[in-house]
Amino acid sequence: MPAYPSTIRQKIAKDDVVLGTALFGQEAHIAAAIYNQCGVDWVWIDHEHEPWGTESVGTVCVMARQAGIAPVIRVAWNDPSLIKKAYDVGAVGVMVPQVDNPAEARQAVKYAKYPPIGERGIAPFFATFLGISGDEVLKTANSETVLILQIESAEALEKLDETLKVKNYEVLLFGPTDMSASLGVPGKIHHPKVENAMLDIAKKAKKAGMMLGCTFGDPEDCRRWIGEGYRFMNVSSPIFLGTTAVKKWVTEFREQFGRK
Repeated sequence: MPAYPSTIRQKIAKDDVVLGTALFGQEAHIAAAIYNQCGVDWVWIDHEHEPWGTESVGTVCVMARQAGIAPVIRVAWNDPSLIKKAYDVGAVGVMVPQVDNPAEARQAVKYAKYPPIGERGIAPFFATFLGISGDEVLKTANSETVLILQIESAEALEKLDETLKVKNYEVLLFGPTDMSASLGVPGKIHHPKVENAMLDIAKKAKKAGMMLGCTFGDPEDCRRWIGEGYRFMNVSSPIFLGTTAVKKWVTEFREQFGRK
């Protein structure tokens, strides 16, 4: 099989909508259900706020590749030891949080790409499990992997024009919650300060030809902002949507059938 069987880079190149959902966990059977039933292009595996690390998710990354889905690991920080390990256990995409300026963007590129573009160390651990040679990974990694930079601060907004000029990353992803805190309205992701920033970024990213991403728990928010140009969208999570639906039905059944 090819080293990178997903079509995520092709969709990014065409400015097609690229849809994912969150796997905030490490269990292979839950991952399998998402891969087989959700129809997503990519899956968000969080290592910034959740307690596990790369040693826990190699299996789910390999499974995603086998399903033609791009596993995306959000690392805890813009750190070469975290970024290279995420790719080496099988991530097709790595998301780097809190990228505030072009210097930090260039650092992430250096850590994420093999020479001659960057300085990522060579040890693709995942390849053994898929019967892929190291040479094939080296030949295809820079053109097939995805580097996603998160902008989540007022400084990132101020330096946006310069960051958009940095080469060799594929997606700029707006973090609405941390951005709301940085703009003085913590947790209010629909505050005019946040939404006006999102609209301004959409205009600038479109002009620069940059794929723009975001994430929301409410699918209707996803619908709105995809329409505004946020084409690389994380659509909630099966856990959140599933528990919300169960709560709705339990509430209705109690009201209809419960003892008065």
